[in-house]
Formats: sequence, C-alpha cells, structure tokens
Amino acid sequence: MKTILFFNNKGDVGKTTLAYHFAHMLSELGERVLAVDLDPQSNLTSMFLPDEELERIYSVLSERETLLSGIKPLDRGLGDIAPVVIHKISESIGLLAGDLDLSVFEDKLSASWSKCIDGDEAAFRIISSFHRIIQNEGARHCADYCVIDVGSNFGALNRAILIAADYVVVPVAADLFSLQGLRNLGGRLKIWQSEWQDRLSRNRATDIVLPSGIVLPLGYVVMQHSIKESRPVKSYLKWANKIPGTFKESVLEIPKINDEKVDTDEYCIALLKHYHSLVPMAMETRKPIFTLKPADGAIGAHLQAVQNAYKDFKQLTLKIINLITR
Repeated sequence: MKTILFFNNKGDVGKTTLAYHFAHMLSELGERVLAVDLDPQSNLTSMFLPDEELERIYSVLSERETLLSGIKPLDRGLGDIAPVVIHKISESIGLLAGDLDLSVFEDKLSASWSKCIDGDEAAFRIISSFHRIIQNEGARHCADYCVIDVGSNFGALNRAILIAADYVVVPVAADLFSLQGLRNLGGRLKIWQSEWQDRLSRNRATDIVLPSGIVLPLGYVVMQHSIKESRPVKSYLKWANKIPGTFKESVLEIPKINDEKVDTDEYCIALLKHYHSLVPMAMETRKPIFTLKPADGAIGAHLQAVQNAYKDFKQLTLKIINLITR
C-alpha cells in the first residue's frame, strides 16, 4: 500500500477537496483506497458521509467509530492501538473517520517525541500509533493506496502523521502566503525527518514496526487558478510562476532556474480550475464533481464542466500514480 499525504502549512487551499476527489478517481481507475481523516476538523469525513451517519457516529461519546477509538487505549495508558471501524463509502473506498478530540492527543505526542531520545518504548508506541493503525486497517481493507488529509499546522499530531507517509503532495494557491507555506514545509520536513532518524536508532520496542520517516515530495497542485480564454489570468501568473523555484529551493533543496513557468514545470502535477457552482452541487449530493449527472442539476454548461473536471482529475491521478511507480 502506498501512503499519500496532502499537506500545506497554508490553509484554505482546497487540500481536503483535492484528497476527496483523488480518492474517488483512484477508485474510478480500479484501485482500492483507504481514506484517512487525520484533521481534527474532520472535513474529509463530512464530505464522504451523509448527515444522518455523521450524527449517528458523533452522538456516541463512549465508543465513537472514529480514529479516536484506535488511540484511546494508548491515551489512557491502558494498552496499545486498537482496531478502527472502516466506513464503507463504496466497494473500493473505505474511510477512517476523523474526530475533533484527536487534538487532545497533541500533548502526549509532543512529550513522547522528547522521550524517544531516551529510548522509551511507550513513547515509540505513541509516536508510531497512527502509522500502525493505517497499516493495519489498510491491510484489512486490501488497499492499494492510502490517502491522508491533515490540518495545516506544524503541531505534534501532524509531525507523527508526516513521518508515517510515503509521499507528500502539496496543494498551493497562487498567492504570497502559499509560497510562504512552501518555504515553511521544506524547512520543517527536513528537521522532522532528521530528528526521527536519530530517534529510530534508539528504539527498544522491537515488537512494533516503526515508520521509516522518509517521505518523498512528489510535487504540487495549483488550486483554483482563474482561466480566461483557456489561459491563466495574468494576476495569477505573477505568483504562480514563483512556485516552481520556491518548491525546488525550499522542499527539494535543488537550485531553482530563473524564468521558470508553472505550466511547464515537471513538479507541477496539475493546474486545477475553480469549479465554482459545481462544488456546492457536489457537496449537496455527496458526490465528486466529476460524477455529477443531469439529475443532480448538472445540465448545459454545468455538464460540460463536469466532463472537463473528469479529465482534469484523471490526468492528475494518473500523473501521481506514474510518479510513484516510475
């Protein structure tokens, strides 16, 4: 199973929407997918599950069918990880639901990161908990791919998740703050990977499989860029064409080349348009935008936009698969 994390330090760039549609397109292409919502805000879970199911899951305080159940024994100091309910979205898509209370695990993760330096076995169990849950449930679902959504911060929760991923894809917007998010990500990624490699050599918990901590940045996806006469609007290009150099320099640590263009950069996985009114239509029907039908309200120009969206997400998904398997 290949584990792909969608992450950027800059929020509001369409990260969750990208993860949701990528998971669905993988399924369209015949792959089995485990979607994992590790953002305490649980927006990915809200996109996948209908309101009545969400109400059923979160109204049960003692035994919620969320990722929280997998770490509860560790959090209480009463054992190791526990099985997590896989919510069936389709025959090939399973979901590990998010939970707002995942944020209360931050303090324990933060303390355990320091304790790993001393070879504390319990600390290694805590830090590796999400990695081991994902591997266990991915095997149970027979998943080919695991798609992870996280929040946009650099807290202890995201650190434990990031070192558990095989690949990271960075959604960005064409603006100043997304560029800063790229710079922040590059620096933090190097620090976390280096610190985890040091800790790995001190592990005494030989009965558990720890994450390697080696996550490969595949590239970036420019989200919601404007189109005019089939070409990006000039104001967007001002920032978009700064992305290739920033990604290379900050995330990959390779020299940038002057006058690079985002639409010809090998690390630009896709330029995704803003799909405007298709998004609320898709949210209402709990479908990805590229599967909307006339019965859902996708008629006329909307239907053409749906067909274009299908091509866009298929191309994006195939490119990520090719980058992983090459």
